[in-house]
Amino acid sequence: MSEAAKVQWFPGHMAKTRRIMASNLKLVDAVVEITDARIPYSSRNPEIKKICGSKPRLVLLNKADSADPDVTSMWIEYYNKRGVAALATDCRSGRNVNKFYPMLKELLAEDIDKWNTRGMTGRPIRIMIVGIPNVGKSSFINRLAGAKMAKVEDRPGVTRGKQWVSLEEGFELLDMPGVLWPKFDDQLVGERLAFTGAVKDVILDTEYLACRLLEFLNENYPDLLTERYGIVTDDIPPADEETIGCVVGFEILERIGRKRGFLVSGGEINTERAANTVLDEFRGGKIGRLSLEKPRG
Repeated sequence: MSEAAKVQWFPGHMAKTRRIMASNLKLVDAVVEITDARIPYSSRNPEIKKICGSKPRLVLLNKADSADPDVTSMWIEYYNKRGVAALATDCRSGRNVNKFYPMLKELLAEDIDKWNTRGMTGRPIRIMIVGIPNVGKSSFINRLAGAKMAKVEDRPGVTRGKQWVSLEEGFELLDMPGVLWPKFDDQLVGERLAFTGAVKDVILDTEYLACRLLEFLNENYPDLLTERYGIVTDDIPPADEETIGCVVGFEILERIGRKRGFLVSGGEINTERAANTVLDEFRGGKIGRLSLEKPRG
């Protein structure tokens, strides 16, 4: 079992967020769930569906400019076939942010008609914004607001208390702190959350993570590895069930470290520095547009 499979990440503030979310649900008309377009499945908190029940929801696949566009299209089709409203966005470039308000109004069309019939024209549309740490939730809100309304940092667990944010077109957003769930039953979910930085690095071994990520990239996006790091991996046998540990990933990591000149005394490769570089560059979208998972079924 991998180290990531053992991760239990449920700090007190996240347990509190879950309670706050449930108690404030009656104050909003819809829930907007922001996910990471590179890991749409792994970055969806399964408890949110339980908490929200039948409340209308819009799923945003954020950071879409860092994800494989073909895979993102597969995810949008996947959600649409299941009657779930979904939109691929990117808060840095502004991709599809202009479609956010129209989609919400379409989602709540029946409610808006009822309000107008009752003489409540112009009633604010109240939305709860939810999502796990590090999916770009605060950045997305700031993009909508046109100013830094919510605190933004590239590390999990920064937004702590609920915040109401007034936006254009009569929208009011209730921003909730990022919340994970008590246990990662799926080993790959834990790893993918760690790859993207949703789980703090201090919990996991960065060299292990980098090796696992490199094995995935070598199997699915070898050209991006070659282009970014100037290495060739054709001569490395693919990982299989008989491969012990991260032998393939570690070989690639060493090649990257050697190519970048990450050497220590005696000419040995500083694999820790190479691992941190790989993870940082993946999270920053510098390796290229790639997705770590496709729709199931």
